[in-house]
Amino acid sequence: MSQEPHSPHEGPIKTVNQLIVAVVLAFVVPILIIVLLVSYVNSASKESAGSTALGPEATAQRIMPVAAVQIKVAAANAGAATGEEVFKGQCAACHEAGTLGAPKLGDAGAWSARIAQGVEALYHAALKGKNAMPPQGGGDYNDDEIKRAVVYLANAGGGKFTAPPVAAAASGAADAAASAASAP
Repeated sequence: MSQEPHSPHEGPIKTVNQLIVAVVLAFVVPILIIVLLVSYVNSASKESAGSTALGPEATAQRIMPVAAVQIKVAAANAGAATGEEVFKGQCAACHEAGTLGAPKLGDAGAWSARIAQGVEALYHAALKGKNAMPPQGGGDYNDDEIKRAVVYLANAGGGKFTAPPVAAAASGAADAAASAASAP
């Protein structure tokens, strides 16, 4: 029973096979542990509390185009436009879909606070612009036509306003044309 004396410089690996197994395990085991930890951390898809940054609405808002091109047919203006005509020609682009926070046509809840401010405040907002809406909604109508469109929108939302008469605007335009024709 003789045992070889154990030298202080000898390790636990005695053969080449043991060396190969030790080297492979030294690389594979840490990599395997890292992969398992990463998969554990990413296994549950959790959103932050109150975060909707990746929701469909937020994504649509981020990729929304900055501007849109609208081509309109220039037709001879046979007279003053009614509120409905102005709405369809200019206001419907935003107020039909509620684009950029515009109150939708017929949405009494969205219009109630605006109607409570009075028709003059609505006229001022439409003529001068408010929030994302440009002055006159970016249109080329006169002030009375815009006022008729405002009354049309507000009344569709529950208001009881009276629109400026169409005949008065037409007679005013006729008077202006007559005075321009008589001038030398």
